[in-house]
Amino acid sequence: MDTSPRRSLHRRVQALLAVALLGALAACNVAQPAQDDPTRYFILSLPLAKPGAAAPVGTLRVGLRSVALDPYLKRREFVVRTAENEVQLKEYRLWAEPLDTAIGRVLRGQLIAQGGVAEVFREPFAPDPARDYDVSVEVRSCEGRVDASGNTSAHFSAVVEVWSTGASPELLVRREFVAPRTAWNGS
Repeated sequence: MDTSPRRSLHRRVQALLAVALLGALAACNVAQPAQDDPTRYFILSLPLAKPGAAAPVGTLRVGLRSVALDPYLKRREFVVRTAENEVQLKEYRLWAEPLDTAIGRVLRGQLIAQGGVAEVFREPFAPDPARDYDVSVEVRSCEGRVDASGNTSAHFSAVVEVWSTGASPELLVRREFVAPRTAWNGS
């Protein structure tokens, strides 16, 4: 029995099927077209120093114990309050660094820029040099807000504690700080 014409036909059919399959795959849009990433990253920054202004020189040495965030703020996304008990997370608006780290960095810079403070140390503290005071901050809000009319503003509040240093530290001052409402463009 001669199977040569059958094999030849079988090979042609396989070749045609292979070509058809390749053509079908080529016609499919397997890879999605590239799209720009809409994500924007933000950092907290210090106010710009006035040109020609000399930096004040202080003598106090302060230890920054901690910057604690309310749990709903421990995320990369911007938090926007839309109602008393409702927030939205802006998935394409992210902090470029952890918010507690950013607030600690800005606080350190502000303490030194205001004068009176020569150095700010971060935990964990080295045994030397000695500190005059320790400070802890508990951030209660750091969010955008959108009211019923669609107006946007930024809000920040924190509890600040100042402690003595030494073997038996004592709480010297505990105050709530509420920043004035600040205009915010919503992004």
